[in-house]
Amino acid sequence: MFVISNLLAAVAEVLRWVLNIFMWIVIARAILSWVNPDPYNPIVRFIHNVTEPVLYQIRRRIPLNFGGIDFSPIIVLLAVIFLQRFVVASLIELARSLR
Repeated sequence: MFVISNLLAAVAEVLRWVLNIFMWIVIARAILSWVNPDPYNPIVRFIHNVTEPVLYQIRRRIPLNFGGIDFSPIIVLLAVIFLQRFVVASLIELARSLR
């Protein structure tokens, strides 16, 4: 059972890193929305292309736009924190219980 335990622990760690990186990309996207960046900059395009599918789905389902302020990044950040605290923590605990 140690193989399954190690596999679950590795999946949890990779998921934690992916969620953490995505969280920082969403934060960068929110900061970029405050300024007027060059839309042809490859970094700006990458950030936009990575975050827009998720943010678009949130905006489509929950239209939270008060006074020109877009709250969809906040909802995405809360969802990422929830996934880190619930899914990743559950996978780690399951891996520990299988040892």
